[in-house]
Parts: sequence; structure tokens; C-alpha cells
Amino acid sequence: MSKKQPARTPAPVETPAGVPSAALPRRLTAAAALTALEGVALAGLGLSMLFVGIAGDPDSPQQAETGGITLLALAALPLVAARGLRLGRRWSRGPALITQLMALPVAWTLYSTGGAMIAAAGALAVAAVAVVALLVNPTATEALGIGPGEQAR
Repeated sequence: MSKKQPARTPAPVETPAGVPSAALPRRLTAAAALTALEGVALAGLGLSMLFVGIAGDPDSPQQAETGGITLLALAALPLVAARGLRLGRRWSRGPALITQLMALPVAWTLYSTGGAMIAAAGALAVAAVAVVALLVNPTATEALGIGPGEQAR
């Protein structure tokens, strides 16, 4: 004889801008997802380079290991920015935009390489431009508490 209790939904967490996290615009959520995807891709590439440097037979093990560690460190920026965007943190927009601006020259370099890298360059460039467009959108900036009426804090 058990009594069914109604399911409780957690109360939405208030962001610094005063917007409940459950009410963040989809544009901001999409930007966070794309930024996190870029961070995960960087981390995966870094781990694979590190693995090849340790267990594989690269031309230069030291260079492969250093490159892998560098990519793992660089992956932290978009991952932290994506987490901040998802939580509606105002500070996260800057690192997310910086990540996208750094991705554009990388996409151009991949494109210049040719071959199969052209597809990777296209995907990276489209993702970077999409995230920039999503983050400068007035809906997203308002949700983050950034706007012309806001004073610098």
C-alpha cells in the first residue's frame, strides 16, 4: 500500500541576469551545444595525438605528445565557455566568441590543405559562423544580461 507522490520538478536556477536557466533561449542552448561539440572534438584529437605519441610510431614522439597536451589544454576553453553559456553566465560569451574566431583561421588552413580536409574545414567554418551569429543575436545577449542599457561591471 504505497501512496504515489506527485513528481516534483526542480525549481529553475536563477542566472545572474535574472533569467531562469530553464527559460534560456534556444539560440543560447544551440550555441552552447556547438561550442561543447568543438571542445569535445579538440579533446578527442588531443587524446588521439597523445596516444599515438606514447603507443604509436610517429615521426616525432615528442612533437606528437606536446601537440596532444596542447590540444587538451585548448579544449578546456570551449568546454568551460559552453558550460557557462548553458548556465546563462554573462562571462561565457567572450571565451565562446574567442574560440570561434580562433576556429576560422584553422578552417582556412584545413581548406588550403585540400583533399578530405575540405569537408572538415567546411564543417568547422559553418559551426564557427553559426555560433557567432547565435551569440550576437539580441535574444541571446539579452538572456545573458548584455546589452546597450547595461553598465560595465
